[in-house]
Amino acid sequence: MTTSEHKDAVAPVAVITADGVTGSLGLVFDRFVSLIAGAIFLVVWEVFVRWRGIPPYVLPAPSVIFQSLWTNAGGLMRALGNTALVTLSAFVLATISGIALGILISLFRTVEKIIWPYAVALQVTPIIAIAPLVIIWVGLSRVWLALLILSWLVAFFPMLSATVVGMKSVDRGLQNVFTLYRATRWERLLRLQLPAALPFILSGARVSSGLSVIGAVVAEFVAGSGTSTGLAWTIVQSSTMLDVPRMFAALFLLAGFGVVLWHAMSRLSSILLGHWHESELKDGA
Repeated sequence: MTTSEHKDAVAPVAVITADGVTGSLGLVFDRFVSLIAGAIFLVVWEVFVRWRGIPPYVLPAPSVIFQSLWTNAGGLMRALGNTALVTLSAFVLATISGIALGILISLFRTVEKIIWPYAVALQVTPIIAIAPLVIIWVGLSRVWLALLILSWLVAFFPMLSATVVGMKSVDRGLQNVFTLYRATRWERLLRLQLPAALPFILSGARVSSGLSVIGAVVAEFVAGSGTSTGLAWTIVQSSTMLDVPRMFAALFLLAGFGVVLWHAMSRLSSILLGHWHESELKDGA
């Protein structure tokens, strides 16, 4: 084999390898771009605080926040557990009750006329305005139940609204087909309306999951310590003691928990809709 032939044989291999490395780096960057952006933001934050000499009780550096997170890990984790328990319980209750009532509203016009106006009125009423009443009615000895009710109230309406919209968005042609074959109400519900409403329900669940966290936090702020101390009460305690690094540590945990819950619902949506619905189909699928 001559020298030129040898170069021609080797050159394509080098090009393919370079393209493969470039593609792998691009894939890694695309997957971790959010983490990279967050790391850059934390570095800029750290440099800015140290450069300006800002005291920790005004704006702590990320290194100070993570040190506080490590030092107070036990108490913060217990607070996170209390908040997570209330949030997840309220979210499950909101999902079940919202879907069930949404189905009833979409199936029976009378139920819609009776319930819908009051559901809207409950949604537009600020939760912080009714929180003291709920706590008084439930009793200070059962503050955890008041937190659950308030968090449920915030998370309920998105599930109800999404279910109703989804049930009423069924393709008219498919409804005519089911009518042609004389499908019963239950057959129409199970085989047509619920599958068609599933993307709307899952979208509502993503919104509701975030609102349940907000509802639990607002309820804790209003209720005070009570019998369960969550991250919101930890933030209140830290603010009274000017322990701002601990406040930020609790905020980071709270935000992280909300993000995890959001991604969990997004993952569930991808699993249930990934093979057939346009919102989850990948390009070129």
